[in-house]
Amino acid sequence: MESQVSFNQVVSRGCGIDVHKKMLVATISGEGLNTETREFGTVTRSLTELKDWLLENRVTHVVMESTGVYWKPVYHVLEPSGLTVWIVNARHVKNVPGHKTDKQDSRWLCKLLLAGLLKPSYIPPREQRELRDLTRYRSKLVQDISSNKNRIIRILEDCNVKLSSVLSDTSGVTATRLIDKLCQGKEVTMGDIEEVYHKKIEATKEELFEACNGYITDHHIYLLGTIRGDNHHLESLIRDLDEKIKHALAPYENALERLREIPGLNRKSVEDLIAEIGLDMDVFPNENHLSSWVGVSPGNNESAGKKKNGRTTHGNKQAKSILSQSAWAASRTKGTFYHARYHRLAARRGKKRAIVAVAHSILKSVYHVLKDEVPYNELGADYLNSRVEARRKRYLKAELEKMGYCVELVPHNPVSPAGS
Repeated sequence: MESQVSFNQVVSRGCGIDVHKKMLVATISGEGLNTETREFGTVTRSLTELKDWLLENRVTHVVMESTGVYWKPVYHVLEPSGLTVWIVNARHVKNVPGHKTDKQDSRWLCKLLLAGLLKPSYIPPREQRELRDLTRYRSKLVQDISSNKNRIIRILEDCNVKLSSVLSDTSGVTATRLIDKLCQGKEVTMGDIEEVYHKKIEATKEELFEACNGYITDHHIYLLGTIRGDNHHLESLIRDLDEKIKHALAPYENALERLREIPGLNRKSVEDLIAEIGLDMDVFPNENHLSSWVGVSPGNNESAGKKKNGRTTHGNKQAKSILSQSAWAASRTKGTFYHARYHRLAARRGKKRAIVAVAHSILKSVYHVLKDEVPYNELGADYLNSRVEARRKRYLKAELEKMGYCVELVPHNPVSPAGS
C-alpha cells in the first residue's frame, strides 16, 4: 500500500508560481483551500488577474524561482498589494527527476513554501534596484569603450602604424593627437612628434616617428573616425550617468566618504558596490552572511572529519568583480594591512587565492564601516607579523609550563625607566 509523506505546515495559505517568458503556472493551497492550479499570461492585465485571484483566496505568501528577468514583472505587480513575495534560488528547489512539468514545478514550490522549507533571496528595495540599473549600465558602457580602444589598436596594426609598440597608452593624449593627424589624412612629421613628445615616453623621438609611418587608406580613416566618434558618444553617456548616480547617492555622502578611506576603493567602486549590497547592513545577520551572499566566503567541504579546500559560492557576480578589482588595487597600496596580507598569502597559496582573500577582508571592512557607522581603522603592514609573534610566544610559554617550568617573559634589552 502506498503512503504519502507529508510536511508540517508553517505557512497558512501559499502560492507557488512557475514563471516563463509568455506564461506562468500558479498553484494555491493551504488551510481551508482546495489545491488549485491555473495558467496566466505575462502581460500586465493577466498579472493583475493573478493578483486578484490570490487576494480573493486570502493567500499570504507567494514563491517563484529567480528565472532570468521574468520574475521581476510578477514581483512588481504582487509586492505592492501586501503579499509576501519570495524569490528563491532554482538550485535549492529541484524536484525529483522525471517529475518535471510546469504544473508539477508549481505544486512542488507551493508544497515547499507551506512546509517552510524555502530560503528567500535578498531582494533590495526599489531605490537600490534603480541605482543598480544605473551602475551596471555604466559599467557596460565602460566595457564598450575598452572594446573600441582595442578595435582602434587592431586597425592601426592593420595599416602598420605601431603606436601600441612604443606607447603604453594608445588612448592617452600623445596617441590621440597623433591619431588625429592620421585621421585627417596627413603624414606625421618630426615637428608633430616634437609637439607631443615628453620625458615620460620611453621610446625615442625617432622610434615614435618610425612607428607612425604606415599605409593608411581611406577605409582605415573611416573606421578610425567612426569608432572614435562612438567613444565620444559613450563618454558623454557615462558623464550623464555619473551625475545621475551622484544625485541618487547625495543623501548618503558621509557613508560613501568613510568607505573611500578603505584602501583599494575609489568613488566609482564605492558607488557600484553600494548599488549591489546596499547601505542597510541589518538585512545581513553578520559579516559572514554578507560574504557568503556576495560569493567571497570560503565554502564548506568536510568529509570523514577532514576539512578540504572549499570553493567560493557563485554569489553576486557584479559585487565579486568590484571587490576583486579593488583587491588588486589594495594589494599595491604599500604600508597597509591588505598589501601585507596579499603578499603573505600569494607566496603560499598563489595570487588568485590571495586576491579572493583580500576581497573578503575588504568586504568585512565595508560591513563594519556601514553597520557601526565608524571610520575605517587601518591595522598597518605589521599587524599580521605582530599577531604571529604574540601567538608564538603564547605557544612556547605554554609548552614550557607543561614541562613544569615557571615562565616569565622579559625583553632581552628592557628599556630603563626615565631618569634612572
